[in-house]
Amino acid sequence: MSEPITIAIVDDQAELRDKIAAFLGSMPGLKCVSSHASAKDALAGLPAEKPDVILMDINLGAVSGIECVRQLKPKLPDSQVIMLTIFEDTEKIFSALTAGASGYLLKRMPLAKLAEAIHEVMEGGSPMSAPIAREVVRLLKKIPAPADATAVLSPREREVLESLAAGRTYKHIGTDMGVSIHTVRTYIRRIYEKLHVQSRTEAVAKFLGHL
Repeated sequence: MSEPITIAIVDDQAELRDKIAAFLGSMPGLKCVSSHASAKDALAGLPAEKPDVILMDINLGAVSGIECVRQLKPKLPDSQVIMLTIFEDTEKIFSALTAGASGYLLKRMPLAKLAEAIHEVMEGGSPMSAPIAREVVRLLKKIPAPADATAVLSPREREVLESLAAGRTYKHIGTDMGVSIHTVRTYIRRIYEKLHVQSRTEAVAKFLGHL
């Protein structure tokens, strides 16, 4: 059997942390390894724990979840971060994604959807709750990418990057474009090379003009 996906939760609401941990712990293939009540605790404990996925509340008091992600990612480059929030604030969405988060979900979503999102992010996707994804797509259509960042990309490569920024999985991108997942991965590899980045998050950040 393959190793379970390890998960850490960072949220200042103990009841919610316990609820999520209990649910995920009951799901096959998932293992909740720790929970933290603050960014300070998370920054102290997570680098040693090295979870596959971190569920991060955006509002943590003194140090926000976004700042916590920004400080954690250099120490945990392989950990995928999904933000959990009650907000559909566009600025917070982009700030979280450019800080290194791979997904952005509303807390009111069913826990079953959260489990699906964890698997999705481990497969290369960027899970977002539907209202957030719609807002991201709407804004991407209005905001032209900085010329210095994406002028080197072909129209198809730019299409792939726009889809990545909107949270589409490799499978969905392939279906939308009528190509195989292998072809999507080839496009993504070329995008990384042309933009001089190493990850989906860095590519999206550059696309949005934050690098």
